[in-house]
Amino acid sequence: MLNIIETIMDAMKSQSEQDKEQPLHVGEVMACWTYLSGLELAKVTVQAGLNTTTDDELLVMLEEDMKLGTSQREKLHDFLIKEGVTLPSAPEDVPKSDPKSIPLGVKMTDDVLANELSLKLVSLIMQAAGGACESIRTDVGLLFIQFQAEKLALATRLKHLMRKRGWIKVPPFYLPPGAEK
Repeated sequence: MLNIIETIMDAMKSQSEQDKEQPLHVGEVMACWTYLSGLELAKVTVQAGLNTTTDDELLVMLEEDMKLGTSQREKLHDFLIKEGVTLPSAPEDVPKSDPKSIPLGVKMTDDVLANELSLKLVSLIMQAAGGACESIRTDVGLLFIQFQAEKLALATRLKHLMRKRGWIKVPPFYLPPGAEK
């Protein structure tokens, strides 16, 4: 069995200045650009969630995601600027509001907010995995591996909260014909 840590360390050791001097290929540019676009869109969703929920544990998860998203956006933004890539447009920040002043017909439930956050995390995890796989430059691949690991750690904690609160959406169980019920 391959040791993942050793593999990553070998990849980091093999990274050379020549690797960084290579221009990004179109797949790497698209992966970076798409991931940054996803982070920008996710930011306003999380801001709306922070304005909506009064659940202390969900607030912590949303705040953690906001900090992580900000960190990843800054890294990717700086990287793309350095590489000469035009940045995607970003939506305006959502103004802060009081969750108690939102009318019930407009206010999203904590269940919806948690599942929305979960779907956003899954989407970005998958995008990061694709970006890592498509990258030829080691620095780009490692950037996506880092992003994926950070999002996976957050998603795992969110899943535990969602199970605890009964918010997780579970598809029907598959019982093959003839299996005991």
